[in-house]
Amino acid sequence: MLKQQKIFFDFLRFCIGSAKEIPASLKKADWEELYAIAKKQCLVGILFDGIKKLPAEHVGMKKELLLQWMAESQMLEKANIRLNDAAIQVSEWFRKKGFRTCILKGQGNALMYPNSYSRTPGDIDIWVEGGDKRVITFVRSISPHEKACYHHIEFQSYKGVEVEVHYRPSFLLCFWHNRKLQKYYERVQEEQFSHRVMLGEQGEVAIPTAEFNVIFQLTHIFTHLMNEGIGLRQLVDYYFLISMLSVNCEMLTSLQKGLKDLGLLKFAGAIMYIMKEVLGMPAFRLIVPPNEKYGKFVLNEVLEAGNFGKHDGRNRFGKSQFGHNLQRVYRDMRLLRYFPAEALCEPIFRAWHYFWRMKNRK
Repeated sequence: MLKQQKIFFDFLRFCIGSAKEIPASLKKADWEELYAIAKKQCLVGILFDGIKKLPAEHVGMKKELLLQWMAESQMLEKANIRLNDAAIQVSEWFRKKGFRTCILKGQGNALMYPNSYSRTPGDIDIWVEGGDKRVITFVRSISPHEKACYHHIEFQSYKGVEVEVHYRPSFLLCFWHNRKLQKYYERVQEEQFSHRVMLGEQGEVAIPTAEFNVIFQLTHIFTHLMNEGIGLRQLVDYYFLISMLSVNCEMLTSLQKGLKDLGLLKFAGAIMYIMKEVLGMPAFRLIVPPNEKYGKFVLNEVLEAGNFGKHDGRNRFGKSQFGHNLQRVYRDMRLLRYFPAEALCEPIFRAWHYFWRMKNRK
């Protein structure tokens, strides 16, 4: 790990509260580089929350950078307020049309943060009850040309906020594991559509329970690793999720069995290694034993790729569709050693998914 990356992680632990003391390494910080890492990993807001806790003598950055950082953090707050409102309004719109909904990730995850307005928001992912055929038919009755894929369909934006309508919360590339995952979602969906909370002071929506999120968000992170790449924002989300989870021995045994059945035990071990060694999570909160070998591999993928793989400098095949497909094969080969079932199934799933999309094309 490079020197400034190490300082970044030292400071990140302070920002998220796992380290209480100001890191001594901060005296050697290159704030321009720390800001660049924060931008790449979509952690500008949460790092600025940490900066606000520092005595003035520890903030050795240029005034222009400090003002830029402050301005971006204020923009994040406004964006979160806008997305909260959009999530509430879109949920209410579907309710009036006869559909129960559940807001996935995003604004629900922000509620777990010490400052819910410091998380970098994305779009709205909304799980709509009814199954793929009913939901796709309904969405296309409103907006006929929306594209559908296996787990969601695009939808018209709400006041400039992109909306993805899910009929499946997530999926796994391995067909056997995915079948088990979809059955799990069917078993527990009632509680998710009924679990309502306040988004700030703006209104009420349904979000998943913490127990559901432990599995759902792990599958989401895993699928992004296999397809595009993952960033630290998703891992910080998972840190706050695990931190608020109330775990007893019986629940832990059941959870570990569920992860094993879904083929996620090694990946969970990799994530727990990052939780403990990088983000400073206490050992008693880990849901499986940390796996150093797998954890170091996943951490390297995070640092190379950035949020959703947008900053991966290893893309050597260009931006055409053909180049994109070659890049996925290259990724599969890199991942094969660590996650063989998913890596081997990825090209098969991609071929199957092509025909699924053709079948469900308008």
